Amino acid sequence: MDGSSFPIARLTLPEAAAERLRTLIIEGELAPGARLNERELSERLGVSRTPLREAFRMLAADGLLVQLPNRGAQVVALSPQDVRHAFEVMAALEGLSGELAAARVTDADVAALRALQTEMEAAHARHDLPAYYRVNRTIHERVNAIAGNPILTQTFKTLNTRLHALRFRSNLVRAKWDQAVAEHREMIEALAAHDGAGLRDILVRHLHAKCQAVLETMGHP
Repeated sequence: MDGSSFPIARLTLPEAAAERLRTLIIEGELAPGARLNERELSERLGVSRTPLREAFRMLAADGLLVQLPNRGAQVVALSPQDVRHAFEVMAALEGLSGELAAARVTDADVAALRALQTEMEAAHARHDLPAYYRVNRTIHERVNAIAGNPILTQTFKTLNTRLHALRFRSNLVRAKWDQAVAEHREMIEALAAHDGAGLRDILVRHLHAKCQAVLETMGHP
């Protein structure tokens, strides 16, 4: 992705700026622990500092940034223990989503997910990790939506927002990325078969593998 400039709609500057910053954080251009330079980001995103600061506040509320008194904003950096704890909870949420979705999925849902899987595999084949991850994220969110539990969806969204950058990084090792693609195929087959227990197991295993891959990139196998 070319991150040199981001045109932003003038009607929703803070929201649009926050979304572009999320992308920069997820894709590692703003690394964990990085201090945010208001002047540079203001120029890069084409917004003034007032909407940019509002975007910072929005991302701080999401747990992606911390705002330090008199020192500006900084990208959150999770410790290895934070990562383990977060992925343990995320695995449980994803597993429950899969189990509920398997009971409620329709043929149209399965067809839509197969189309997304094809799109995701095409991005994988051309080594386009940003495009791959955007579709991957959509698949997980779609399964969660099919589960049909708004409380689960809100909890899932809140935690997953904090983990997107780590989930993206888990694919930086090609073997791990290949494994993730294969696990996604298994997920859709279990969903099509209405195999709730099987899908739960696949998703929990998938999240544990993600956690391990993240820890390895942090130097903590």
